[in-house]
Amino acid sequence: MSSRRVSALTAVTGSLVTASFSAVLILSGTAVANDQQPMSGQGGKAVDKAPAGVKVTTLLPKKISVDNGSKNTVINATVRNEGTKDSGDLKLLVVGFDGLRITNVAGCSAIAEKDLPAGSNSGFSCGTGPLAAGKSRSYVVEASYDLGKEGRICLPVQTTDGKKTYWQQGPVPFGTVNPSPDAPATPLLLGTDNKPVAPGGDQLPKTGPGRDLLPLGAGGAALVAAGAAGLWWSARRPRPQRT
Repeated sequence: MSSRRVSALTAVTGSLVTASFSAVLILSGTAVANDQQPMSGQGGKAVDKAPAGVKVTTLLPKKISVDNGSKNTVINATVRNEGTKDSGDLKLLVVGFDGLRITNVAGCSAIAEKDLPAGSNSGFSCGTGPLAAGKSRSYVVEASYDLGKEGRICLPVQTTDGKKTYWQQGPVPFGTVNPSPDAPATPLLLGTDNKPVAPGGDQLPKTGPGRDLLPLGAGGAALVAAGAAGLWWSARRPRPQRT
């Protein structure tokens, strides 16, 4: 093989290695940036009293982005123990309402439709295991978002038997008051009611029960109104029949 051909092959190989290395850096940088985005416990509140030394909370990103073509988005959900003792076994529930539908949570199980809280459209249950003091665990939540509706998400943290809820964030909205129908994606902010892209869009369409009051359903668990502070998870009772 001539020296000229060897030089050419070496140059091509070097370019491929450089390109591959650059791609790895780009992908890695994206993942790190996603993990380090600002997070918030907005809309969260302790419900049942946790064991002494245990203080569990959750975090959601302050900003997400919905692809205007696929209507899909990804949300990072984090549960953490801010206490001084091991939390014991817990489970995190990820529940969607109205225009926001949870399609998958890595490593978690879908909640059966009959066990979903009243007014919700989807949900997943994640066994966190025991969280040591100061430790956290994050989950990649895949969701779809109908930008013509409001969209809310709820993160209750419960004992594995579901009898106690130590913390619940939400249902808290993601939304925008400045829709971007012609852009590749629409940015949404945590704690913001969504304004649909449509003439006369000030009146948002509703799905299911009203936003501020969710009735109790039959079986499983449900969300009940607890004043302006939010809607908290509790045991369901049979829904009264209308006459």
